[in-house]
Amino acid sequence: MAGKRDFYEVLGVARGASANEIKKAFRQQAMKFHPDKNPDDKEAEARFKEVAEAYEILGDDQKRQMYDRFGHDGLRGAGFNTGFQNQEEIFSHFSDIFGDLFGLGGGGGGRRRGPRRGPDLEYPLTIEFLEAAKGCEKEIQVPKHAICQQCDGNGAAKGSQPQVCATCRGAGEVVQAQMFLRIRTTCPSCGGRGKVIRDPCGGCEGSGRTRVSEKLKVTIPGGIDDGMQLRLQGKGDAGDTGAPPGDLYITIRVAEHEIFGRDGNNVLCQVPISYATACLGGEILVPTIDGEESLAVEGGTPSGKVFTLRDKGIPSLNGRGRGDQHVQVVVAVPKNMSPKEEELVRQLAAFQEAKVADRSIWKEFLNRWTS
Repeated sequence: MAGKRDFYEVLGVARGASANEIKKAFRQQAMKFHPDKNPDDKEAEARFKEVAEAYEILGDDQKRQMYDRFGHDGLRGAGFNTGFQNQEEIFSHFSDIFGDLFGLGGGGGGRRRGPRRGPDLEYPLTIEFLEAAKGCEKEIQVPKHAICQQCDGNGAAKGSQPQVCATCRGAGEVVQAQMFLRIRTTCPSCGGRGKVIRDPCGGCEGSGRTRVSEKLKVTIPGGIDDGMQLRLQGKGDAGDTGAPPGDLYITIRVAEHEIFGRDGNNVLCQVPISYATACLGGEILVPTIDGEESLAVEGGTPSGKVFTLRDKGIPSLNGRGRGDQHVQVVVAVPKNMSPKEEELVRQLAAFQEAKVADRSIWKEFLNRWTS
């Protein structure tokens, strides 16, 4: 993604800008570089796409957080392809905003409604902690709508063709005059398609789409976290004939691990050590996401102390470095001791002049209470 400008610079806002400020800036920039105001201007067309790309990221809280942390490389590492193929895809993606700007559902300026892009889909995918940390490949089945093979998506039965809508004459919109106002609305006869089906296809009942289940292989980048999304461009629902399909957003859920926790790119774990090791020191083995590592514990280590293993944490999504692992050692106290162990501990307590309970008296009390 070398050469891409900073998205905040593209929209002309500060990094701490609010969501409303970002949306307002996008509106202003979209108006300035809109193709209807800049016909046959390749530079304005490029700026229009750049502005739309910037708003797609900064207008979404999750994508914005990822961009703020990892930049363009982080978006690429998470599977986001933020570019748009053409202007029509931009108009479709931000149809609500352009509708507000120009009073239309399309791009504005009397623009004829074209084939509609397919809807986006979301697929929840649960993976294990180590799979999220190290990366993996998953195979999923995605239920979706695809172009009907019998009619090639036009919705008409074999041997017939869709007819131009008589109400809107193929525009997909109608104009209603109210006093001095002219209001454009979606054509009620064709639903905005510009055409009507007289003899519907038996395979899709005139919709042009059928329900399928597509098998996909998904590459999960190492370092992905719970709640992040991967974008698979063009893997969503099919659009109208001649329009691109929507995108598939895979929402990642990371299952809890019995040993490891996570704080950003740092791994957290708790390791029990013996009282003797805490007092005298020694070498212990610590689990990490890459296997066991040796850790030197110095004598006199208090229970709860945290050691840090540098660069043993989660790799960054942008591929630059990785976090640390923080190991908290906790002195393990045995619940059941052999007579010999108890004798030795009592000798130590006597040497340290510590006041300890007489277990024989406690046992006698329990026997009396339960008898």
